[in-house]
Amino acid sequence: MSKDWVIGILGGSGLYDIDGLDNREWIEIDTPWGKPSDQILFAELDGIKLRFLPRHGRAHALSPSDVNYRANIDALKRAGCTDILSLSAVGSLQEQYPPGDFVVVDQFIDRTFKREKSFFGAGCVAHVSLADPVCERLAELAANAAEQAGATVHRGGTYLAIEGPQFSTRAESQLYRQWGCDIIGMTNMPEAKLAREAELPYATIGMVTDYDCWHDVHGNVDVAAVIEVLLRNADKARETVRILVNSLSGTERENGPQGIETNLDVALITSPENREAKLLAKLDAVAGRVLKA
Repeated sequence: MSKDWVIGILGGSGLYDIDGLDNREWIEIDTPWGKPSDQILFAELDGIKLRFLPRHGRAHALSPSDVNYRANIDALKRAGCTDILSLSAVGSLQEQYPPGDFVVVDQFIDRTFKREKSFFGAGCVAHVSLADPVCERLAELAANAAEQAGATVHRGGTYLAIEGPQFSTRAESQLYRQWGCDIIGMTNMPEAKLAREAELPYATIGMVTDYDCWHDVHGNVDVAAVIEVLLRNADKARETVRILVNSLSGTERENGPQGIETNLDVALITSPENREAKLLAKLDAVAGRVLKA
């Protein structure tokens, strides 16, 4: 079944300054999982609906551990999103990914431990597949757009998610390199897991700001250096979003070949008669398609 594209963007506040955004309105969305990081900016660009959510809030007042990831994904689903693109600052764990480059992620390793990682649980159990945790179609569109925006783009890479808010020790950084990880960040897990549970195709552009502390030549990670590179990349990030959206203009959205939009069909394991009503009420947005069937 075809429908209109509605692209959710998770990232920093500078993204909302894209030229040509129409019908801009910040809207507060309530969720049964608590408050999202901020209001959501509803807007349109080239006839495509966009939903911008600042992951850390517009004042960047939320640390990675304090972000309510369930509320964020639920709110984007309630806002009508069909797909989610994450733009995130990351550190590099490999020489071939220097600061300033963009990495379009295809795999994750989750080392976070303080966060709620599922919408499901006691009263309604579900197990979704994360073998291929990103939407290949959206990732390809994002990579093409970033290249056209002038970024050096690496197609594919493993994102190591740490709890933070501290950066890694040198021993940890070396360990992650031995694991074969390519970039490191603090925010894309459990975001990607929750997006999959909500049947929302998800892709990540990791914008490299620094070499993690493993590097013998470059200095240790510090916030000032990260922000400096982020600001240099801001124009390319905005242009990437604009080009991606323009590529969708005038097209109808069909479900992707990975079956992400219907993956809950084979994920729910609790029989209908044993599902807990209170939890089902909270799942109305993320799982309403299957629960109402």
